[in-house]
Amino acid sequence: MSVIVENASPSRTMTATHFRKLDDREAAVRKLERLAEENIRNCLRLLRHNAAHDIRVFRFSSKLIPLLGHEMLSGWDPFPVLAEPFAELGVFVKKHGMRVGFHPDHFTVIGTPRGEVLRSSLQTLDHHVRMLEAMGLDERARLNIHIGGTYGDRERTLERFLRQFRAMDERIRSRITLENDDKTYTALETLAVCEALGVPMVLDLHHHIVNNNGESAAELWPRIAATWRKSDLVPVELPPKIHVSSPKNEKDVRAHADYVELEHILPFLREVAAVTPALDVMIEAKRKDEALFRLMDDLRKVDDVEVVDQASIRIKS
Repeated sequence: MSVIVENASPSRTMTATHFRKLDDREAAVRKLERLAEENIRNCLRLLRHNAAHDIRVFRFSSKLIPLLGHEMLSGWDPFPVLAEPFAELGVFVKKHGMRVGFHPDHFTVIGTPRGEVLRSSLQTLDHHVRMLEAMGLDERARLNIHIGGTYGDRERTLERFLRQFRAMDERIRSRITLENDDKTYTALETLAVCEALGVPMVLDLHHHIVNNNGESAAELWPRIAATWRKSDLVPVELPPKIHVSSPKNEKDVRAHADYVELEHILPFLREVAAVTPALDVMIEAKRKDEALFRLMDDLRKVDDVEVVDQASIRIKS
């Protein structure tokens, strides 16, 4: 999303309640498809905005297709209708060398003990992969998820997560990255799962600050970076990716602030720069692209930072 580009929401939707009230189901479905096409077109507008500002990392909205996967719409396949706008989106991504992906919501849990929740989670992942495939994007475009809850037994849940992850279709497994969270699984625990599965890990610095057992992010970094090396589940080698954000305030340290403060990103970048040729950074801030522009303004004032373009820097050794 953008706070600068006006009227370009990629997440326009229709509530299930509203859908139910429409007497003509076919007309209601066509309206959903029109909303989806508008979302995709708006997403392309956002990518054009990004390209103009050298922004090459972008997270797609999971709500591009409204009500996709809802039980009311069993049997609905909007992908043929949306083939052209999806393809256009993918062409732009590839032309500009952008790194894109999705972050399915917290209801997507592979470690769940409930069969119906697992089936729903797998369906959600499949729909996200279908969107990437419709864009013509290979495994460089990924789905980032969390391990999820502990369900009262941390060890058994991790064992179940490993088993159920390995049972997934390779088409989905090859798209997954795992991220540490701010309440349950630490960076170290997530890293161990990633190493066991051969899956890349996205380090969230903010989550690590509020949920760790004393280990530093820089201490774990060589192992985290190694999960991005080429393997069966990482067929195309990419720079490691991290998430950065600042806490909203002292009382609500887990929530994201409007902007990102230098103190929450620069020390880590300095610590890992010597052993990290390239690194992609996803900013999670309420002010979206405006937060990036302000962060870049702050970075321009730092002596050991070289500004490469409007959204990239180099740490001087």
